[in-house]
Amino acid sequence: MTGAPAGGAGPRGPVAPPGLAYAPPVTGTSLVALLDGRLLPATEPLLRPDDAGVVRGDGVFETTLAVDGEPRDLSEHLDRLGRSAAALEVDIPDRTEWSRGVDAVLADRPAGQWSVRLTATRGPDDGPATCFVVRSPVGPRLLAQRQGIGVLALDRGFDGPAVARAPWLLAGAKTLSYATNMAALRWAAAHGADDVVFVGTDGTLLEAPTATVVLARGRSLVTPPPEGILAGITAERLFAAAAAAGWAIARERVTVADLFAADAVWLTSSVRLLAPVTTVDGRALPAGRRAGLTGELAALLDMPAPAAVG
Repeated sequence: MTGAPAGGAGPRGPVAPPGLAYAPPVTGTSLVALLDGRLLPATEPLLRPDDAGVVRGDGVFETTLAVDGEPRDLSEHLDRLGRSAAALEVDIPDRTEWSRGVDAVLADRPAGQWSVRLTATRGPDDGPATCFVVRSPVGPRLLAQRQGIGVLALDRGFDGPAVARAPWLLAGAKTLSYATNMAALRWAAAHGADDVVFVGTDGTLLEAPTATVVLARGRSLVTPPPEGILAGITAERLFAAAAAAGWAIARERVTVADLFAADAVWLTSSVRLLAPVTTVDGRALPAGRRAGLTGELAALLDMPAPAAVG
């Protein structure tokens, strides 16, 4: 439901006029803020059935973690949202409007850990982009995965450099077209695993459906090269903090065999943050240094306490 926004609908989509307070006040677990000044329960109907986000998965999004009402890395997520929208040629409101939407869904300073998702669809053919922010509690399953996950190595069907040569494949954009990623996660669940690491046709690791692959070799953190994959904000935060603490950072070719030779392996993402990988294709990874290294990196990431559940 894009409707006629209180501040008018320009080419960048519906936005609130300057100084408009979000209204009416809404309380509840999951909330939606539209960028025209409305705050709604997450159960409220929102999208038109002819919205391009519904009929084509045509749009972009970002998700970050909020702890006790404070969003993490919001500036970096807004930067990436802008880059993704530019790649899709979707005209979206500026970061000030998005920040106001985030502030609105967190205005009651909810205790615990919350997922905050910013979404922009191309909208209906006769209208501007549909833009909104949603807050929802982080569930116990995702929090439990911070203690350890099993993954499957699945063929992605292409290699990173090939995708990088085809910008229309949008490999570096965070788009709504997640059907393949979700199918991979369902495949993993059906085969007794929690997640997936994608392997390119050249035998090198790419990324996980919703995360970045990171491994430790001595005092080096290693991640696959950036070609053809989405740059991870949590991974970059980790690398910056680790480098300041004396770690070396390497972006280089990684294979499944390298995971078994590593001191520890993790998947990093914006809500789960740091998930140690314990098995690959049902085979246990070496566990000798995993707990100690995970604790060290968790401290570098300033991870919230496990008990802080929304």
